[in-house]
This record gives sequence, structure tokens and C-alpha cells, in this order.
Amino acid sequence: MAKAAKTAIKTKDQKAASEAKNWSKVIRSVRSPKTGAYTFKEAIIHKDKIKEFLAGK
Repeated sequence: MAKAAKTAIKTKDQKAASEAKNWSKVIRSVRSPKTGAYTFKEAIIHKDKIKEFLAGK
């Protein structure tokens, strides 16, 4: 019975699972103008907009 429940959950969210493959977590280091230390900006971005995120300041 437990296996049936697991497969029901998997088949229910197939569309969401296939859409999730188009998103990535991107981490960019940014240097602070005051102290010179690095901080990190992280975001979950659609794969088509990764270059825009990395190029932006």
C-alpha cells in the first residue's frame, strides 16, 4: 500500500517536476565598496535569464 501512495505522488506532479528542470540556483559574488569584502547574492532564476543576472551589477 505504501508503494502505491508514493507512485501516486510522483505521477501527480510530473508537470511541476518537468518545469523545475528549467530553473537554476545562481550565486554571484559582489564586492562591497565600503569594506572591500565580498558578499554573495543568490537567486533561483529561469535558465534563459542566467546571463542577465550574472552581467547585472
